[in-house]
Amino acid sequence: MTHPRAASSSRAFTLVELLVTLAVIALLAALLLPALGLAKRQATATACRAHLRQMALAWETYLGDQADRFPDRRDLKTTLPGGYRPWTTWPHSDPRAGWAMVVLNHELPSAGVWQCPATRRPPWTGVSAVWQAGAPATNAPLVSYWMWRFDRAEEPVPLDNFWAKTRAQAVADLAAANNPLVGAVHGPADVELVTDAYFPATAPGVEEALAGRAPHPRGRNRLYLDGHAAWWRDARLH
Repeated sequence: MTHPRAASSSRAFTLVELLVTLAVIALLAALLLPALGLAKRQATATACRAHLRQMALAWETYLGDQADRFPDRRDLKTTLPGGYRPWTTWPHSDPRAGWAMVVLNHELPSAGVWQCPATRRPPWTGVSAVWQAGAPATNAPLVSYWMWRFDRAEEPVPLDNFWAKTRAQAVADLAAANNPLVGAVHGPADVELVTDAYFPATAPGVEEALAGRAPHPRGRNRLYLDGHAAWWRDARLH
């Protein structure tokens, strides 16, 4: 007959077994957490691209009603809360796109679409170069996307800006501008329309805490003039 205490002792964990079990759990957690973090970042980037695709549909509707011509709302660049604020270093312009939310209010009324999900958490929540109000009211919803081809407000409209231009003219003028930051321009599929905010490590004057950073690590989502949205690996970001 087996003594009850002996049977109980044989079924209990020893200290060594307990430590081994905890070590295995810690090892598994160390292996899984980076994978979970990567999956979360990828899901956020996918949601951001979904926003850009909704913008593409809104722009297509707007341009279809306007003889394929972009608006000239340089007035909004200067009158939205905070006004036109070109950077003193890089770039000497203001790519924030609050004006687009005003223009597309009927085609894209959902305010949340104008914010990349990754910019809703630190450090991006406090970066003034990222955010712009999407309406004249001081408590208006905010926009976190950038539109480089609508980043200046002077007269006449620069070649590399699209104010009041048709898509065909915009492509031709951008190619003629020969902007070294744009790259080769052969058609609308080569032209960036909307992008995530980002701060290249190679740009002069960028704050050290932001240099080389973007809401999505190592790259950014872009909406192109032909309406497609895609991830772009940017070597200037880490």
